[in-house]
Amino acid sequence: MKRLIFLFLFVISLSGVRAEDGYRLWLRYDKIDNSQLLKEYQQHISGLKFNMSSPTLNAANEELVKGLQGLLNKKILNQKEINNGSIIAGTSESNPEITSIFSEKELNNLGEEGFIIRTAIIDKKKVIVIAAKKDIGVLYGAFHFLRLLQTHQSIQTLSITSIPKIKYRVLNHWDNLNRSVERGYSGLSIWDWHTLPGYIDKRYIDYARANASVGINGAALTNVNANSLILTKQYLVKVKALADVFRPYGIKVFLTARFSSPIELGKLKTADPLDAEVKAWWKQKVDEIYSYVPDFGGFLVKANSEGQPGPQDYGRTHADGANMLADAISAHNGIVIWRSFVYSHETPNDRIKQAYEEFKPLDGSFRKNVMVQVKNRPLDFQPREPFSPLFGGMPKTPLMMEFQITQEYLGQATNLVYEAPLFNEVLKTDPFNPQDKNNNDSTIAHVIDGSLDNHSISGIAGVSNIGNDINWTGHPFGQANWYSYGRLAWDYNLSPSTIADEWIRQTFSNNLTFVDSIKKLMIASREAVVNYMTPLGLNHIMGYGHHYGPAPWYDKAPRADWNPLYFHRADSAGI
Repeated sequence: MKRLIFLFLFVISLSGVRAEDGYRLWLRYDKIDNSQLLKEYQQHISGLKFNMSSPTLNAANEELVKGLQGLLNKKILNQKEINNGSIIAGTSESNPEITSIFSEKELNNLGEEGFIIRTAIIDKKKVIVIAAKKDIGVLYGAFHFLRLLQTHQSIQTLSITSIPKIKYRVLNHWDNLNRSVERGYSGLSIWDWHTLPGYIDKRYIDYARANASVGINGAALTNVNANSLILTKQYLVKVKALADVFRPYGIKVFLTARFSSPIELGKLKTADPLDAEVKAWWKQKVDEIYSYVPDFGGFLVKANSEGQPGPQDYGRTHADGANMLADAISAHNGIVIWRSFVYSHETPNDRIKQAYEEFKPLDGSFRKNVMVQVKNRPLDFQPREPFSPLFGGMPKTPLMMEFQITQEYLGQATNLVYEAPLFNEVLKTDPFNPQDKNNNDSTIAHVIDGSLDNHSISGIAGVSNIGNDINWTGHPFGQANWYSYGRLAWDYNLSPSTIADEWIRQTFSNNLTFVDSIKKLMIASREAVVNYMTPLGLNHIMGYGHHYGPAPWYDKAPRADWNPLYFHRADSAGI
């Protein structure tokens, strides 16, 4: 009770300092409240030496200036000369000092997005260097450095190298063009299509900043239950406006492609993926998209599932459909992400097995620029299920993890459920021998990062929990799930405890009593929701349709496998 009273008074005291609506997320650059540490930081940081030669480097400079001035409570100037305490940031192309510290090999080893933060001596002056091979790595490094200050870490001697383990780290928005959000619990869609492209909401920029701060580099803008209108010129000019905002922050736009678009938009008689006219229509449409968005990431496709059109409508396979789109987009270096969450309109004998039965025989038959996106669980995004058997079952195909950040089955916007333990539980599982806790070489993380089966592309997706609520995620602790997804997508070796610690310190306070108390609450929350929402391993016992509240008795849905009873066969006599 004393601890709860302390936390209540602590939060009240924070609200007295500044009205806080949650909009700033974890990017709160308020003055360091530890006077000794503030003095140390001020002594170690005198200013920036930065060449803003690109939109991305300009974004990095703006973030560093904003962050340092807020945290250190002092003016940060862009210096012409190197002084003790200078922060030098850039690539070998943008800043000549970088080449005097790092070899070409060392920078090349960072890849397209990695970065180094290191204490160095230049002209007998002690400096902090943020270096990368590419501009986007500098931006990621800038955010990481600010995180060190926000979480009160020592910066006296730094030697940090960070490289993302997964190439495509994507948010899947289940947002509709009318601004409703399927399984969204935080207001309307943040994409205001009516005002685009003429009006660029500041929220789009802050969305990009927040994603870049945790390393998310892709956004599928629209619902997997796709609307063909997104592929029309009317909407592509709007997509271009968003892509232009996101580009400096390293974020590529993806679109959901409705498989029947050649019929609905092109007035063709068929959408058969082997039809020559259909292939030509998609090729022309892809070229049109890239004329608006030259760095377009690719298509995300839901087909032949829950009534969505797909190649099986024409007697073709999922591979036939995916490969047709992959061929259309390959010249632009785009990819096709094909969801494996499929179950036919006709009720199968066992819905949970259907994805495996349909996709396992297709292993090795997809083009190299196709990724099969697999939900972490074979049924759905339940509080706890076994892992999907497709992980480990398709070694010849790059598999992309699909997590659900939005809390469809986890109490929605009313429950505090920290999802990092759930994500970590899946990523650390060995699909070949789940009981082996010591073998880290064949975990699901190594399946999806491509290392286990030598795939050149890798990916992870999270179904977004973001809306236009002022605090972005409805429940304020929903922000922690967006944050933890990004951090684990960058480095799946981070522990849920470490990530929770980071988020609490950046979002609320570095007060140790507060941090420890809130962290215990967060770490325990997932197991608590498992215990009361899926007791004894019983899945899908929530209410029909809305998936909120208990209704294990319900059996009136239009198809059998939408009923809770389908999964547990429970009645008054037993299970």
